[in-house]
Amino acid sequence: MSRIDDHIRSFGMSGLLITDELRNLEQQFKIELGHGPEPTTKDLVDYYPQFEKDVRAESAAMGRHYELFYCLEQAIRKLISETLQENVGATWWDSGKVPQGIVQDVRVRIQREVDSGVTRRSDLAIDYTTFGELSVIIISNWDLFGTIFSSQRAVEKIMSNLNLLRGPIAHCCPLSEDEVDRLRLAVKDWFRMIG
Repeated sequence: MSRIDDHIRSFGMSGLLITDELRNLEQQFKIELGHGPEPTTKDLVDYYPQFEKDVRAESAAMGRHYELFYCLEQAIRKLISETLQENVGATWWDSGKVPQGIVQDVRVRIQREVDSGVTRRSDLAIDYTTFGELSVIIISNWDLFGTIFSSQRAVEKIMSNLNLLRGPIAHCCPLSEDEVDRLRLAVKDWFRMIG
C-alpha cells in the first residue's frame, strides 16, 4: 500500500469525523446546516410512530457512531486484504498467513449462514472475521504489517480499545459522552499509528 493511499484514507476519515461533528452541532442546537441530503418524509424517524420518541432520538444519535465504525472496520479489512494479497498473492487466505483457528471459525460461520437459507453477506472470507480476529491477523503477520504501523503494541492496544467500544454500537446500547469521546480518539489514534 502506498503512502498516497494512506493519505487518501486519512483524508476520507477526516471528512467523516467533520461530518460527525456537524451532526453533533445540528443535534445540540436543533438546526439544519444542510451538509447532508435532504431527508424525505419516508426517511424520517417519525415514520416509525410505534417506537418511543426517546428511542428514535437515541437511535439517530447512535447511527452516526455505527457509520463511523462501519467505515473503520471496512478500511481495516481492506488494508489486511490488500497487504496480504500484495505480499502473498490472490490466494492469501488459504496460504497459511491467517491463523488456522480463524480460518476454521470462518468456515463454520459461512456454513451456518448457508444452512440458514439467507443470502450470504459476502464471497470474501475476511468479511466473516470478527473485529478481534482482524487484530490477530495483523499481529500474526507483523513481518508484513510492521512497515505500515508504528508499533505492534500500539496496534494491539488501539484495536482492543476499539473492540470494547464496538460492543455497545453493535448491540444497540447507547454510548455515554465519555465513550463517544473515546471512540473519536481511538479512531484518530488508529490513523496516527499508520506509517
